[in-house]
Amino acid sequence: MASEQSAEKTPPVDTPAKDSHTVASSLVLVTTGHGKGKSTAAFGTVLRAVAVGWPVTVVQFLKSGDWQVGEEKMCRKLGVEWLAAGDGFTWDSSDLDESRAQAVAAWEVASERIASGEYRLVVMDEISYAMTWDWIDVADVVSAIENRPPNVSLIFTGRDMDQRVIDAADTVTEMVNIKHAFDNGKIAKKGIDH
Repeated sequence: MASEQSAEKTPPVDTPAKDSHTVASSLVLVTTGHGKGKSTAAFGTVLRAVAVGWPVTVVQFLKSGDWQVGEEKMCRKLGVEWLAAGDGFTWDSSDLDESRAQAVAAWEVASERIASGEYRLVVMDEISYAMTWDWIDVADVVSAIENRPPNVSLIFTGRDMDQRVIDAADTVTEMVNIKHAFDNGKIAKKGIDH
C-alpha cells in the first residue's frame, strides 16, 4: 500500500542476473484489478509499440464509437487501427442481448486480428467483462493466446480477469484501489480518465 515503506533502505548496486533469460518473440500482458490505470497502462504500451514501428490494433469491448475518448483520437492519428465495439455501460443499455451480440462481434474481430499475424500488438480493452458475463467463451480466448502467431503480443484489460487468462499470460498486473476521486463525488475528468 502507499503507506507501507519499502523494505529496501538503500538502492541496489548489483546487476540482476539475466544469464538464463531469453528474448521473447511476443508477450501476453494482463492488467486487472479494481484500481484505476488498466486501460491507461495498455495505451502507454501502445505508444511504445507504435514508436518502434509495430502495426497495432485496439478492440474495445465496452466503449462505443460515440464516446470520443482522447486515446482513440490520438492513436488513430498515429496509425493505430481502432474498433470501439461496445455500446457503453451495461446499466445504460436498453437491450442487453444487443450488448452481448456486440461483444461477440468484437471478439470475432479481435480473434481474426490475432490470428492474421498482421499486427504485432493486439489490445483487447475491457474484455474481462464479456468473459465474466459469459458473453464470450474463455476457452476460445485462451486458445487464441496459445495459438497466436509467434510475433503477436497481446494485452487484456478489465476487472476480475478470468484465472485461465491470467495463467496463460506472461505478465499480470493488478491495479489496487487505494483512493479514487469518484468515491469523493468527482466524476471522470476529460484528459485524465478519457
